[in-house]
Amino acid sequence: MDSEDKKKHRPRQSGSKVTKKKAKKQEKSSQQNNAKAFISRSWRKSNVLERRSADVIQKKLHIPMVDRTPDALPPIIVAVVGPPGTGKTTLIKSLVRKFSKHTLNEINGPITCVSGKKRRLTFIECPNDLNSMIDIAKVSDLILLLIDGNFGFEMETMEFLNILIPHGFPKIMGILTHLDLFKKPEALRTAKKRLKRRFWTEIYQGAKLFYLSGVINGRYPDREILNLARFISVIKFRPLIWKNSHPYLLVDRMEDITDPQKIHEKPFCDRVVVLYGYLKGTSFPATNGRIHIPGVGDLSVSEVSSLPDPCPLVEKTRTLGEKQKLIYAPMSDVGGVMFDKDAVYIDIPTNDFSKKDIEECGIGEKMIIELQKSNHDLGEDFSKNDLQIFHNGKRIKYDSSDNNTGRKQMRSPNIINDDYDSKNFEDNDMKDMDEFDSEEYKGPDDNLESNADSDSSDSSEVKDEMLQNMDFELNDVEFNEDNASRKTNGNSLSDSSGLKSSTENSDNEYFGISSTWKENIERISENMFNLGKKTPDLGDLIYIKMEYTPKQVVDIWEGVALPNSNGEDPVLKNVKLIDNSDDLLRVIRFDKDENQDFFERSKPPINISALKFWEKEENLEALKTRFITGSLLNNNISDLQPDIDEDLYGDFTDLENDQENKNELVFSDNKMNEDLQKEREINLKKKELAIRFKEEDNTKDSDSDEKLDWYQQQKLKISKQLEINRQEYQGLELSDRVRIEGYRAGLYIRLLVSNMPCEFVKNFDPKFPIVVGGLLSSEEQFGFLKVRIKKHRWHKKILKTNDPLVFSIGWRRFQSLPIYYTSDSRVRNRMLKYTPEHMHCFAAFYGPLTNPNTGFVAVQSVSADSIKSGIFRIAATGVILDNDQSTEIVKKLKLVGVPYKIYKNTAFIKDMFNSSLEVAKFEGASIRTVSGIRGQIKKALTKPEGYCRCAFEDKILMSDIVFLRAWYPIKPKKYYNPVTSLLMEDKSSWKGMRLIGEIRKDLNIKTPLPINSQYRKIERPARHFNPLRVPKALAASLPYASKQRNMKPQRKKTYLQKRAVILNPEERKIRDLMHKLLTLRNEKIKKRKEKQEERRESFKKKMAKEDLIKKEKEKARGKLIFKKEEIKRLKTEKKGFNFKKKKDMSNDMLS
Repeated sequence: MDSEDKKKHRPRQSGSKVTKKKAKKQEKSSQQNNAKAFISRSWRKSNVLERRSADVIQKKLHIPMVDRTPDALPPIIVAVVGPPGTGKTTLIKSLVRKFSKHTLNEINGPITCVSGKKRRLTFIECPNDLNSMIDIAKVSDLILLLIDGNFGFEMETMEFLNILIPHGFPKIMGILTHLDLFKKPEALRTAKKRLKRRFWTEIYQGAKLFYLSGVINGRYPDREILNLARFISVIKFRPLIWKNSHPYLLVDRMEDITDPQKIHEKPFCDRVVVLYGYLKGTSFPATNGRIHIPGVGDLSVSEVSSLPDPCPLVEKTRTLGEKQKLIYAPMSDVGGVMFDKDAVYIDIPTNDFSKKDIEECGIGEKMIIELQKSNHDLGEDFSKNDLQIFHNGKRIKYDSSDNNTGRKQMRSPNIINDDYDSKNFEDNDMKDMDEFDSEEYKGPDDNLESNADSDSSDSSEVKDEMLQNMDFELNDVEFNEDNASRKTNGNSLSDSSGLKSSTENSDNEYFGISSTWKENIERISENMFNLGKKTPDLGDLIYIKMEYTPKQVVDIWEGVALPNSNGEDPVLKNVKLIDNSDDLLRVIRFDKDENQDFFERSKPPINISALKFWEKEENLEALKTRFITGSLLNNNISDLQPDIDEDLYGDFTDLENDQENKNELVFSDNKMNEDLQKEREINLKKKELAIRFKEEDNTKDSDSDEKLDWYQQQKLKISKQLEINRQEYQGLELSDRVRIEGYRAGLYIRLLVSNMPCEFVKNFDPKFPIVVGGLLSSEEQFGFLKVRIKKHRWHKKILKTNDPLVFSIGWRRFQSLPIYYTSDSRVRNRMLKYTPEHMHCFAAFYGPLTNPNTGFVAVQSVSADSIKSGIFRIAATGVILDNDQSTEIVKKLKLVGVPYKIYKNTAFIKDMFNSSLEVAKFEGASIRTVSGIRGQIKKALTKPEGYCRCAFEDKILMSDIVFLRAWYPIKPKKYYNPVTSLLMEDKSSWKGMRLIGEIRKDLNIKTPLPINSQYRKIERPARHFNPLRVPKALAASLPYASKQRNMKPQRKKTYLQKRAVILNPEERKIRDLMHKLLTLRNEKIKKRKEKQEERRESFKKKMAKEDLIKKEKEKARGKLIFKKEEIKRLKTEKKGFNFKKKKDMSNDMLS
């Protein structure tokens, strides 16, 4: 055994690894290094490549459109569409779980999630309803089209694709589900390839198609959902024409705020409804907005307001944390946050709080949880309990001695004087702040405690935080507005120190803070208040708030308060109050000299003493360092102007670095003047360079604009106009901008509709989408729409004129009666009774006016009964061509008559009209005979009734048929019936006007068959013409050559007829011989034909036998082939089974 050689390793001779190794060993030639450097030298091939590259560039071009995408992007609407049972709900749950880490139990209405730093997604499930499919197609940005991979494309899928085409065709991503039902990989690959090719045929070559396998724990596999989510997060969208010119929103919450007493008195009264949603498209008007809700109708908006974003984007983060993955789905009761105009409702379930979780929470969360454990109500006695506000701080106990020391009157801010001295703030108040920091907030783990050698920047940051907190506390104080609180001490207004001392005690008692902190609180409040003060809007005072007189408007705008309404309060005798909605209640005292002169009343008073600072030249020179062109090296230049810093930024002093500041060196005046002189020279040179650069840029821009092609010029023009519009709006106040521009897209708005039908609220179902579309002023008018329409190739029947159709145009869905017509050489519009089978035609119907070039889709019925019939429901598609208040459609009218008296060029016609009145209407009309003789109707005859006299260009015959060809004008019926599916209990059971065929079927009426409308056999009898009779006098006067040569009929027999012909013997022999020869010839021909027929019959029999044998052989050969294939298949299956069986046995042995 040891002497035997071991089996040697035999390397592979074929396979992917072998080919890779061979490719590495081969030396690369020079052509393989750079293929682009060795192109073909043929000019023909280069010409083909150039044309191909030009075609690729031209295909990428599209019509330049205005990009009205707002800065704050609204959520992208992702609609999940598919037939029932394809996994729509499971897909939404999986995607929401991926983006928000939240598991949904039930899906009702839109669900908004944050998918990234700059993108949010709103998922909406489309029910299997034709109305919902049409509405979803209008507002969706991305369609996730679910297809059952095991079944294939269904009718609903193809219907939805044909609905998308006229409405702009948004982005589509196909998703194949139920792929786990395929047992064989070969069948799975074949099905994937077949469905992908079919999907590409309907969408475009290369459309994205994802594959989802089976469901695990109620969700699709995480890896497949992750791949899908990545594609959704990076997909880009192009603006669609309709969405880019109209405001719209997908309602994510509806609330009925009607007075309950009114509902109790009138249960069917119109309701007051509030609709919430993210605004998309263009800006929504602030006032007098008109909307259309598909399924409800046209409505007016009573009030519009913007609310805080319930699902805001996360900014200033590199990645999205787990806690920042927000979700907002109020109809599905997810998230627990509901936003209203004046409140935010937060639903915190109690079962989420446990003692185990408290240890893992932060300080703030622990505080909230501890506060929620309190078993006392707001009005109960807290004397036996204590409260700990700060972490590791003292527990505050209830003190009954402070019950009667609280504020008894309204808190009033200090009166602000012009000559108020604010220099002591730096010395006193900052010390108080330090004391406050050290005494009140100092603790064993206090982060605010600073060391002696800490940085000055740290201390300044702490003070900034303290000032911000102080501003927040002051602004959040709510004042009592009782009448008793308006009574104050008379000396408090005249003497500021008295007010100061009185407010300090009350403030200390109110806040529970030491008196050192509150010594100069009114001075701090003055500074904070003046920083946020806004000038009143003059436009609002004049045009909106019309309750003020002109003098009062001027007083408010100048900063002088309104006088007291009763004027009886002696304390407020010289005081006026300003009620500004943006600020707190300000109290301003009149100056003693009311006749003091001002330079301009529209500007605030100027402190003349403060302006004396700028009389010195060195101060003016030092001001230049405040600008960019100034020297940035002189950091201590601000020491020369402390008053400016105090006025701009307040009296702040860094107490820790106070000693260091005193020891810093100050530049001398001479050296500073030299530096300033140098800076002036440098600034002059910079200005000259800037002017040169600007001129060069202008010349470059003009040259570059000339080099651009038409497409780039149009895009540049659009971008410039957008920038101009943006700059115009930037300088306006928010209220003015809203009034002029409206509410911009991206905001979360609240719409108040006061005339909503009660059925909308009673039959509200959150599973059906509610779309609010804004209407333009032109879209509220009604008229006749002229469209180009084509019957869908998959629809079962052709469309008939005046049969009702449900049109989906713009936001609206309505039923109307179209009239189809065609254009005869652009001369007239001739009515058609039916639509062509495979060709476009024109149609006119009554409805709301819509912009031309707007696509539409038409169906005969939107009810659920049409699904049961199994027919393709999309009847027609088309585009709007024109809007008008009238139509010019004519119908051919053919009147037939026969002559009963004929003169030279005149004839009397009967059976064409019924009365002389009809004849009078058609006087002068052109007529024609079948033979082509033209004529004209002259006048009606007195008797008989309906007979008329006509003149022709030639004499007609009695057998001629005379017909009148006229055109009768047809007008479409003014019928407009909006689809009100959302007002019904069963949303898919809306039925409008029935078709004519349906009415006859329901009433069991037979189709009328007029005799004149039926096709019958045309019988043309032989015509008999009378002989021509020439008068004898005319015949005698004719020349000899022109005379008629009419022979008289022969009445007597001729001589030859009278005599019999007798043949001689020779002639008899010849005739007999010829007769015999012809008989023999005919007999031969007859026998030859019989033999030929016999041979043909035998050949047919022979061929029939051969065909039978051939068919039997082919049948046997086919059986043999199929038998061999079956044996081969069984062998392969048996081998696979045996291999699997052996593998299982080996595993069992190993285990």
